[in-house]
Amino acid sequence: MANDAIAQKAQNFANRGRQALEAGKFDLAVEMLMQSLAFSPDVLETRRLLRTAQVTKFRRNPPSALQLKLQKVSNFIAQQKIAGLIKKGQCVEAMAEAEKLLCVNPLDAGNVDVAVRAAEAAGNPEAAAISVEAAYECSGDDSVLLERVAQYYTQAKRYDKARDAYQKLAKSNPSDQRVMTMFKNAEAQATMSSGWTAAAGQKGGFRALIKDQEQAKKLDQQNKAVVIGDDADALIAEKLAQIEKEPGNMNYYRALARIYAQNKRFDEAVATLEKAMSVNSMDPELDRMLSQMRTSAFQSRIDEAKAAGRPQEEIDQLEMEKNQFVFDDLAARVERYPNDLHLRYELGIQYYTYGYYDEAVMHLQLAQKSPKERLSALYYLAMCFVQKGQVDMGVMQLETARDQIPTMDDLKKKVVYQLGLCAEAQGDYEKAYAYYKDVYSTDVTFEDLNERMLALSAALRDQQEQGA
Repeated sequence: MANDAIAQKAQNFANRGRQALEAGKFDLAVEMLMQSLAFSPDVLETRRLLRTAQVTKFRRNPPSALQLKLQKVSNFIAQQKIAGLIKKGQCVEAMAEAEKLLCVNPLDAGNVDVAVRAAEAAGNPEAAAISVEAAYECSGDDSVLLERVAQYYTQAKRYDKARDAYQKLAKSNPSDQRVMTMFKNAEAQATMSSGWTAAAGQKGGFRALIKDQEQAKKLDQQNKAVVIGDDADALIAEKLAQIEKEPGNMNYYRALARIYAQNKRFDEAVATLEKAMSVNSMDPELDRMLSQMRTSAFQSRIDEAKAAGRPQEEIDQLEMEKNQFVFDDLAARVERYPNDLHLRYELGIQYYTYGYYDEAVMHLQLAQKSPKERLSALYYLAMCFVQKGQVDMGVMQLETARDQIPTMDDLKKKVVYQLGLCAEAQGDYEKAYAYYKDVYSTDVTFEDLNERMLALSAALRDQQEQGA
């Protein structure tokens, strides 16, 4: 298989893994991301996503004490197998086996240790760092795991991290003199390594220190949620170089576009994603991201116009252009991806917003087949029927939605409130009052409930007096 085809397969699996992770489908996420790494084991972003999926899955459904005890035996056998692969120089295979082990338990000290050794033996220290960082963040009161993490940081000469890990370990074991000694040693090393004097008098020490600091800075830049200023310029240059080297790797385009967007350089983000789409035109995630960036570019121009005090007519024109783009873009994407129910839902909302109720109904009826969009789609479907004068059809959709929402959340408040409005419009004040009261008991500030309930209360009294 050609390199481009392999990279594309890896990207497709990575995209599906990311989507599954965002949807909370952790088993599927792990499976897809493992498949992606099988094709492209050096893509660090995929490995980070996999580690997140593994840890989240493990913590959401932790094994029992008995299961952990049974795992120890099978884990040990697997660890020995991986150690044997490392010894034979089969390091890529060792990394693959280590990932399988981390799928079982990503927070076991032995599993983390063998994964780190495999990655380092394969010449991939960044992959080793990913395993350690995940373990450190989730170590809790696991002293064995925390000490292994601290040892790794010490060996990697990341003394500030080692100090923090030993400090965390010392807090949970205040009477352990061995731990206290290691903490003090790490603290001293962190202090010494923070200045240039640590390299004085050592052959090659100055160059080594510069290299370590540059690597640490690079890792720090990549781990920041928002990267701006000089850090952004450095990462942009790095991503551009990576794209030039691997033009088929969509992860680099995405990362570059995100950095541009964080720095409000939306036109450059759009250009980056357009270039990516020219390489891979059938990537729905890229397509979605490009739409978001184009919308953000419109919004940025609107914000700039407002800040500059431009005439309201100009701002209104920009708003109209943005809204027109969003509508046209959604319609085009639905045509490209007719089975994407989320896009159907979004387009249905657009049609509803602009009063095209028949078109909205068509898309919302399809969107309600999506478990994620179903209840909200039912609500807007009902609103379409109400606006069309088909109140009975609207009430039926609202009642279905109400019965399927277990708690009085924001959506259920809107559903029950609309049921009240429908009952009130049909002259059934008693039923309307009961609906409003149901919402009012949870949220007294919702919409105009207070005024409506007072008016209905008076109307019901009048009816009783007239009946008497």
